[in-house]
Amino acid sequence: MEKPIINYDTLIRITKAISVIRDPDEIVLITVEGVTNALNVMGCTLFLFSLKSNELKIAGCYGLSKDYLNKGPISSLRSIASSLEDGQPVAIFDVSDDPRIQYPEEAKKEGIASILSVPIIIGNKLIGCMRIYTSEPWEFTLNDVNFTQAVAQVVGMTLELCRVNKGLKDSIDILKTMRDPKTLKSKRRTPYEGVPKSFARNEEMIQPSA
Repeated sequence: MEKPIINYDTLIRITKAISVIRDPDEIVLITVEGVTNALNVMGCTLFLFSLKSNELKIAGCYGLSKDYLNKGPISSLRSIASSLEDGQPVAIFDVSDDPRIQYPEEAKKEGIASILSVPIIIGNKLIGCMRIYTSEPWEFTLNDVNFTQAVAQVVGMTLELCRVNKGLKDSIDILKTMRDPKTLKSKRRTPYEGVPKSFARNEEMIQPSA
């Protein structure tokens, strides 16, 4: 497999495409497809970390079969856990003979030879990881790792901004609803507000004419 030369132009094209989209699903799909084509590899998957279940949930994938994607839950404690624990990239040359792989048989059946796992960390918070899959044994270079890390970090920040903006938009929408005159009851008190209706009617009847 011929390794392409990754340069700044490739990174700029991917990040520029991400920057003009506001839908998180589209951002993820463009990212995994862009990375796969840029590195000329078998596929790419972006996972989001679930603190509640200690699992990696698939946010988007390109190049892998549905059977492989549905192989079972991805445990952050068993599937290349060192990448998530240490916050450092981990490259696995032979997935068929590495104890860090959670589903080695499924990976072999899929035709996966090597995997690069890069954590996505925003601030001090682990939000997920990006993984690169090759169909032939692959010695990942520093250039491969740096490129994947850069894209993973950009998409991570973009997804975090989408989350924050959505929360902000929801808050603004709520405030607008609260301030909408159509949804507010008038705070002005009428002359007979709180007065029994029978008394109010009697008062109207005895008002002197002008």
